[in-house]
Amino acid sequence: MVDAHRTFVIVGGGLAGAKAAETLRADGFTGRVILVGDERDHPYERPPLSKGYLAGTAERDSAFVHEPAWYAGAAVELHLGQPAVRLDRGARTVELGDGTRIHYDKLLLATGAEPRRLNVPGTELAGVHHLRRLAHADRLRGTLAGLGRDNGHLVVAGAGWIGLEVAAVARSWGAEVTVIEPNPTPLHSVLGPELGAVLADLHREHGVRLYFGTSLTEIVGQDSQVLAVRTGDGEEHPAHAVLAAVGAAPRVSLARAAGLELAGEPVGGIAVDASLRTSDPDIHAAGDVAALHHPLFGTRLRVEHWANALNGGPAAARAMLGQEVSYDRVPYFFSDQYGTSMEYSGWAPPGSYDQVVVRGDLGKREFTAFWLGEGRVLAGLGMNAEGVTGPVQRLVRSGRETDPEKLADPSVPLEELAGK
Repeated sequence: MVDAHRTFVIVGGGLAGAKAAETLRADGFTGRVILVGDERDHPYERPPLSKGYLAGTAERDSAFVHEPAWYAGAAVELHLGQPAVRLDRGARTVELGDGTRIHYDKLLLATGAEPRRLNVPGTELAGVHHLRRLAHADRLRGTLAGLGRDNGHLVVAGAGWIGLEVAAVARSWGAEVTVIEPNPTPLHSVLGPELGAVLADLHREHGVRLYFGTSLTEIVGQDSQVLAVRTGDGEEHPAHAVLAAVGAAPRVSLARAAGLELAGEPVGGIAVDASLRTSDPDIHAAGDVAALHHPLFGTRLRVEHWANALNGGPAAARAMLGQEVSYDRVPYFFSDQYGTSMEYSGWAPPGSYDQVVVRGDLGKREFTAFWLGEGRVLAGLGMNAEGVTGPVQRLVRSGRETDPEKLADPSVPLEELAGK
């Protein structure tokens, strides 16, 4: 039986929101749980959108966090296809697009992020894509299948994780692929030049054309169809479709209008403490939109990866229930491109590290790389390296100095360096 005297509302129909609802019930909350999502689909995870579902190797339903029947069984009330348009903190209400007002005792904002748009002529053409929502993946999957059949060209603007994953998937469909990136290597701000070059070589070996140090300046089309793109270096590249993969911006309009504290640039997002509580003690935030003052790194971070939503939603739910929470997960991301697996843990922005140590063989793409600052492991990337994520995360969490020579020596067990 549901106790109607207390109502917890979750705004956001992604992984963070769904796992928060699950945790509220698992931890014994008997009040009303209401989940609001502006998409008509049930809450889903985002990795399949650029991986299995997009590649045609997984069904659409594989993206859903729970079976649709789970929500009724757990007494979670759904308002799908309805955006939350106004938050009244004084009255403790959330207003939906259809005028419905929902009272809350505690509120979780898991509004996620939205893709950044290209600010160039031609973005209104039918062949221009973004990838953030399941509906985007539906459309892009059909486009890639068609490009593969017709020997068509996909141009990807941006060589970040999403851009590279879609490039790899597009090649699996048989499409011709060109990637345009203003930095000198893929994921330059995350991996740096040496490791970025490893990814560049991987894509070149699979037939991707890579152009660095330039940006897309115009999308050329006719009768609403994409025909080519132009870049800042004066070149023109054939294209039948374009993916804008130039990052994402946190969806903070609801929080901003309600007067919640926001994090400054370049972090952005809703400012939260270690318990994922916002400047209003009755409102929490989790997932892509939450800018956490991270207990481990001593600075404010906003992490847009799957693991943060998976773990952040439950942590926020427990904090809403009054439990002691200190959310200090080491940021984690995984990718698979052409069968090459990658797992990255930690946080090592440009300027924070002074050394990169590699254990293994870069040429064979079987290695673990470590980013060190003053002898401390700040982050690590395992490429085709099984069982390294746990030790890497323990090294990051320990904050202690580690001998670079031992890190680079495969004969020294990584578990021995990481400890327990």
